[in-house]
Formats: sequence, structure tokens, C-alpha cells
Amino acid sequence: MSQQPDLEPLTFVATSDLTGITKGRLVPSADMTEGTSTGWVPANFGIGVDGHIVEGIPFDSSGDLRLLPDPDAVHQIRGVPGKPDLTVAIANVVHTDGTPWSCCTRTILRDTVAALQEEFGLSSQVAFEHEFADRDGSTAHHPFSWRNFRSAEPIGSHLVTAMKSSGLEPENWLPEYGQHQYEIVIERSAPVAAADRALLLRDMVRDVFATFGRRATFTPMTAPGGTGAGVHIHFSLQSADGSNPLWDPEAPGRLSELGGRFAAGILKYAPSLAAIYAPLTISYDRLKPHNWSSAGVFLGVENREALLRICPTVEIGGQDPEPQLHFEFRAGDIGANPWLLLAVVLRAGMEGLRQGLEPAEVVIGDPEASQITQLPGDLGEALEAFEADTDVREWLGEDLVQTYLAVKRVELTAVADMSDEEKCNWYADIY
Repeated sequence: MSQQPDLEPLTFVATSDLTGITKGRLVPSADMTEGTSTGWVPANFGIGVDGHIVEGIPFDSSGDLRLLPDPDAVHQIRGVPGKPDLTVAIANVVHTDGTPWSCCTRTILRDTVAALQEEFGLSSQVAFEHEFADRDGSTAHHPFSWRNFRSAEPIGSHLVTAMKSSGLEPENWLPEYGQHQYEIVIERSAPVAAADRALLLRDMVRDVFATFGRRATFTPMTAPGGTGAGVHIHFSLQSADGSNPLWDPEAPGRLSELGGRFAAGILKYAPSLAAIYAPLTISYDRLKPHNWSSAGVFLGVENREALLRICPTVEIGGQDPEPQLHFEFRAGDIGANPWLLLAVVLRAGMEGLRQGLEPAEVVIGDPEASQITQLPGDLGEALEAFEADTDVREWLGEDLVQTYLAVKRVELTAVADMSDEEKCNWYADIY
């Protein structure tokens, strides 16, 4: 038997378009030195969830861009059973002279984080929390149970091991409430790094499950009327001296005035931004009361139906609650590009500070109807609100806005004649 040749080490130069799907180019690692870039095309930004470039976007067949890897975002993906190790170099999309491209969502997040620091002296730590389903799970299901942990073995152990070997720092993984649903959380990090790792996590989960002949999907709804799956964002703020500017032990929810204004900005722009954080036609089947998702726009204390919640602190054994207090944004799902999703959440919060908004009401317990602002009822309504908001358009720029509207309206047409079950299956295949 002839000996198999050693495999050439490869580097995947990665970005993500408006669908939240990882894209890029594969090159021999030996050819990758600092400053090396690879080609990209503006029209790639207009690829919809069905894999086609949509009509009516600002970019035609002309023009060239480059994927320029960030030297601080090179990841070694190791330990995926049956797959060779892979270097993934997360890239910014730039013009051929190296200047930033206005539609690069990673650059938009980087600029947002820089503005938070420059204008307000604040930094942030972020952790993404992903829910997904095993489409081929066949054992009896019971939420959070030992038997469901074990029914996913050895997949679960391989997944956690591969994540740790690849530097993704898993915090925990568990069988969730929905049918054959799981959740995995990565330890917090700086915002851009956190969004980078969110992209890597999704593809790693799919890879590991596929090794065992199973299909993992992050779709927000696997079946009509079922339990939804979200992408939750935990985020904190830190002052330059390391203190927590959200903390006020005497205030409702122990949330400071600054924290209340930051939250107010997120709540103010939440209806206009729904098209970004809930970007699929089935996203709105999840965002309903009694689904343990975001049933409406309000700030709640430890309330899992709030769009934005103040998370609990742990004080066992005298632990200090002050550095722990943080927010969780609960309305996002897998259709959202993680850089863009996090950018608009932080940007909306910053607008609460810039505009001096009245601090958001802290709702303790179940809210009254008067305390809730309704979300758009479907993606069509969300796109109308997004299109009409001149502030949001200014944040993101007209090229991105026009491309986003075109991509999403083609998606609406694509699913118009599908049944609810067909829509769920279509998105489950994509995500």
C-alpha cells in the first residue's frame, strides 16, 4: 500500500457577508505572511441566503477588493475528528490600496468599539451564547437532563475538546429546552474577538456533528410552533480605572444612570434594528410571548422575555457583585452577521448616552402592557422600520443599507409560497 503524502497546511482567509455565513478563500499557509491579502469582489456582499447575488444592489460585476487578515485574529482550528487542522485568518475587507471598505461589517464593529472608548472612556467584554439543534437526534428528549448529555456523546466531548484545542474557551455546554436542542457558551472577550469566535464556533459545531453523521442547525425555528433558538449577547462596560459604570447599588436593578441611558438607546432603536438582529422570515415566530425569547421591547431584571435584561450576580461565599453586573441582549439569531449585530447594539447604546436619553425603566417582575414597546410583527414590517430610520441609515451608510434591503426583500419573495414547515426546513438546511 502506498503511503499517503503529508497534507499541505492550509489557511482559510475568512469574512462574513450579510447572511452571517462564513465566506472566504483557502490558500497554502506557506504563502501567507503578514500583510498578504487575497482577492474579493464587492458584489459578494449581495449574496442572499439562497446563495445567489441579488439584483438591485449598488455593486455590479466591476470592482475589486482584498481580504486583509488581521494578524491578531489568526486561529488554529484543531481536534475536529476526521478533519485536518486548519488555520483561519479573520480578515477585514479593504480596497486594493488597503483603505477600509465602507461595507466591511468587521470594520464597522471595530470603529464602534473605538468610538465607545474615545467618546466615553468605556470598553466592553462580550460573550456570545448560541443555541442549536441536532436534526438527527432520535432518543427521548427531556430538557437539561443527564440522559440528553449522554445521548450526544461522544459528540459533546469531541466538540468541547476541539474548542479548547482551538482556543475558543468554552464556558459550558448543555441540552436545552427544545427538542434535541443544545446550547454552548464561549468565555467573554473583547467585542471584535468575541464576534470572530462566534463565527468559528458555528462552523466547528457543524463540522463535529457532521463527522458523526449528524446535522446541526442553528435556525431560529426547526418546526412551526416549536421552541426557538437564539444568539444571545452578554456584554459589560468598563471604565478606564477598571470599575463597572453600570453599577449603582441604590438604584432599581442596581443599574446606574449611565447604564439606564445606555439601555434606553438600545430600546429606542430596537424596532428599527429588528431587521438586523431578527433577519429571517421565521425569526418572528420565535419572538413571541411565553417562548422564553424577546416578547417585547423592555429592560427587565433577570427576565428572559425581555429584549434586554440585567443579568443576575452571584454572591455565594462573599463574591463581589459589582464587577459582575452586565446586560444580555436576547433578540438576536443566527441569521445576523455577528459583527454587525454587536455593532448596532453597542451603537444604539452609545446613542442613549449621546442624546442624553431618560434612563430606561427597569421592569422588575412581569411587565404591564404599558411598559412594553412592540417589535415588528414580521420581516416585512421590520424592513420598513429599518428603511425609515434615518439615524440607523447614517450609522451604516447607504451602500450597506441598500444592499441589505435588496438581499432581504429577495428572501421574502423566495419563501412567499412556502408553508411554515417548508420555511423551517429551508432555513435549517442553510443554517
